[in-house]
Amino acid sequence: MAAVSDRELSEFAADADAWFAENNPRDPGFMLPLTFMEVGTDEQFDFLRAWQRKVYEAGYLGAAWPSEYGGGGLPQAFQDAATAAMRKHKCPIMLNAIGINWTGPLLLDMGTEEDRHKYIKGILSAEDIWCQGFSEPENGSDLGNAQLKAVREGDEYVLNGSKIWTTQGNYAKYMILLARTNPDAPNKYAGLSFFLAPMNIPGVETRPIRKLTGEFGFTQTFFTDARIPASCLMGEEGQGWLVAMRTLEYERGARAGQAGGYIMTEFDAFQIVDLARRATRAGAPAIEDPVLRDRLVDFVIEAQGLKLCKQRGAIAPLNQERPMGLALSNKVMWTEFIRRLNEFAMTLTGAAGGYYAGDANAVDEGLWARGYLNAFSATIGGGTSEVQRNIVGEHVLGLPKK
Repeated sequence: MAAVSDRELSEFAADADAWFAENNPRDPGFMLPLTFMEVGTDEQFDFLRAWQRKVYEAGYLGAAWPSEYGGGGLPQAFQDAATAAMRKHKCPIMLNAIGINWTGPLLLDMGTEEDRHKYIKGILSAEDIWCQGFSEPENGSDLGNAQLKAVREGDEYVLNGSKIWTTQGNYAKYMILLARTNPDAPNKYAGLSFFLAPMNIPGVETRPIRKLTGEFGFTQTFFTDARIPASCLMGEEGQGWLVAMRTLEYERGARAGQAGGYIMTEFDAFQIVDLARRATRAGAPAIEDPVLRDRLVDFVIEAQGLKLCKQRGAIAPLNQERPMGLALSNKVMWTEFIRRLNEFAMTLTGAAGGYYAGDANAVDEGLWARGYLNAFSATIGGGTSEVQRNIVGEHVLGLPKK
């Protein structure tokens, strides 16, 4: 990669800022999802797919991925500048979350040249939507106990079983799939294999799941004698646990390499300050209540601390004592913070918090109610907060397994 000057980076950042200022579709005329887990209508899906393609074609997504596979071939700082401009202008989320954040980095890290050329560009352009087949109805967070069967028959694998909480499963063209290829392996982990599985084939059925919010976004996926090419296997048979663990490092933010952009609307603690100015307590602005104001300050301090922790995590000399501490803590800290922030916002809305999006009486068009109810999904996906705390305890603090 050729050396890039500070001036080139500054010019790129300025161009990105101007582009997002001009092209940000602030009001499409219907409710946009706050996260990739809430894409429940064709209208939302088509809009976000077109938006991601537009951002990619402008050079502001995948800017740091290799150019030979469809990326921009630039240093990571260029993508960081583009993503910062997206955040500044509060642009819509990127749609193809599983692809740009987990599958793509995994392919660049562990995939074959053939697979990189086959899949990467479609991931960036949102032409090929990806979903994840890890969780199962009977096993919850016990990923190592996955029971969906993949039986080798000649040049194919025959799949039988089901996966649940398949985000955008009804729109996906491909699935990263963890399946059991050897039920007689010496331990449950050794019997698992990892596949880049097509979805639009006979024997695959998705059924939408209606959430507490009334929205969709998840499906349950059923495999009934579904046949996929043996070439869909990633790595070797029995290596599925290794590949799945690397995937989860990307999902949990413990490993870098994502394409850029963001897949969830980021709530700013200062938005809560504004809400507190507009809310009332005993006939006065809520922000004048000293106890409430003290809690607001705590949220602002915590938000800033989390941002600085993310920056610190990228500076090796500042992480010598526990090198993976921040990386493995990041997911649980952020998701729980967002949940608590939205919960606090709901207390400020008072009785009006009972109104949801679409109701004329809803505060801020139901933003805080939506944010609160949907925040729980982020504390579950990619490993529940309880699982994440166990990971930190075992792998960072060296505590024994429970």
